[in-house]
Amino acid sequence: MSDKKVIRLRRARRSRLKMRELEAVRLCVYRSSQHMYAQVISADGSKVLASASTLDSNLRSGTTGNIEAAKQVGLLVAERAKAAGVTQVSFDRSGFKYHGRVKALADAAREGGLEF
Repeated sequence: MSDKKVIRLRRARRSRLKMRELEAVRLCVYRSSQHMYAQVISADGSKVLASASTLDSNLRSGTTGNIEAAKQVGLLVAERAKAAGVTQVSFDRSGFKYHGRVKALADAAREGGLEF
């Protein structure tokens, strides 16, 4: 693994340990060069309560690796989480900087009704 990825995973582990200690439901985000993925994971980490990504059929039609696609994923995951009965989450950015697509997804999820 590259040093950059190892450092990112180390940052992610630190924040996930804190969220587990607080027993918080978490909104976990992963970004690749082409897609965005978001999951709402239960407090104990055993179940995925809601998920959305740019691979969903209704989001895949346009470009998938930009800020607009991230906003759509954020709105969709918020809608699905509310349908599952979740409104309060902790934002797990998986060690990525809170910038660009990650920030756009978080802002859209807040607009969709999730509280961080």
